[in-house]
Amino acid sequence: MLPRPDFALHRAALLDRLADGEAVLLFATPHAVRNGDSEYRYRPDSDLYWLTGWTGPDAAIFLKRGEAPLTMFVQPRDPEQETWTGRRPGPEGARARYGADAAYAIEALEKELPRLLLGVHTLHYGFGRSAEDDALVSASIRKAERLARRSGVDVPETFHAPARLLHELRLHKSDDELAVLRKAAALTTDAHLAAMRVARPGRYEYEVEAAITHMFRAGGGDGPGYTPIVAGGDNANILHYHENDAVLGDGDLLLIDAGGEFALYTADVTRTFPVNGRFSEAQRRVYEVVLAAQEAAIAAAVVGARFLSVHEAAVRRLTEGMVALGLLEGDVDALIANEAYKRFYMHGTSHWLGLDVHDAGRYARAGASRPLQPGMVITVEPGLYIPAAAEGVPEALRGIGVRIEDDVLITEDGPEVLTAAAPRTVADIEAALAARSDA
Repeated sequence: MLPRPDFALHRAALLDRLADGEAVLLFATPHAVRNGDSEYRYRPDSDLYWLTGWTGPDAAIFLKRGEAPLTMFVQPRDPEQETWTGRRPGPEGARARYGADAAYAIEALEKELPRLLLGVHTLHYGFGRSAEDDALVSASIRKAERLARRSGVDVPETFHAPARLLHELRLHKSDDELAVLRKAAALTTDAHLAAMRVARPGRYEYEVEAAITHMFRAGGGDGPGYTPIVAGGDNANILHYHENDAVLGDGDLLLIDAGGEFALYTADVTRTFPVNGRFSEAQRRVYEVVLAAQEAAIAAAVVGARFLSVHEAAVRRLTEGMVALGLLEGDVDALIANEAYKRFYMHGTSHWLGLDVHDAGRYARAGASRPLQPGMVITVEPGLYIPAAAEGVPEALRGIGVRIEDDVLITEDGPEVLTAAAPRTVADIEAALAARSDA
């Protein structure tokens, strides 16, 4: 059986954090127009999905402790519209399949929300995302105030962004989420192996991208969790390269940053490998520096360590490597202190991972980098970027860009690399490439 998130467990965790008189109100993400009258494929709001599993537009949910904690407002059943845009569960389906204690058509929100707000003194709602939603909420509060004059019950006077509670909960992955993330990791590993089988000198980056995205869907996933980066040669030195349309040259390295999404949770993996199957001496030297930095950073990802310590471990190894490669000169501590390393490594080493590729959660608390705790999932992605036009660097290193990225679960027993099955060492990569057929 395929894993799936336990949305009821997530709701229970949130409700346990709410005090009496507190409520949460979330709205679905609207459709986004791609061009003309064509819309992007719909992706639900991650917070609303985390609590309910609802994947459709034109919805809102209201959560409050009590006998009927979840009220949903959703698209009503409409046979004519469903002919054009797909089946709708409707309010009936919201109750039967999504855990709603009460459910209404979305059009009833304006009428029902003032009543729901009675007895609520603190509302967790994200003002500023939608002027239309803000206006509806404000009007509902005014109506609730008029209704409360006779009863004397509370109406919202204190407001918090939902992220204050929700994102802390999403940061600590429960067992159901970890099962889904492991499935996403497995899909992503298969996709990177497919890319290694397809890549050849003379082929195009987009051919490799097609092999990757095919595996995401063929394996039962939702597709890419973000736009894949397929960057051959000097293109790898563009951090967010998305053209994916250049021909792959003999002697090029190919950097692929791609993660598959399963049940809307995404993996995030980068591999860099030689298109012709063998690292040159210069490529190998750069690659080994990045690999050593990643291994040091992963080793630093232990319970109680600060989030920033993972980056600091990578920076130290990378800076030592830059000196050994002739990219930098001087004392390593001084080069770190004055951030000289940023010429060739200009981004952070880690971010949270989950429903969003840059997942919810703060990186610091009380002005300090937060300690890592069991259940957190991070990426570890050091790199070295040496553009072909770089001046004052060894000629053999110019045009080489390397990034290695894996997804790491923080556990009491040490870091668990969820994506370890994707070849990572020079020997394993070259062995995987050597096994390619001529197809």
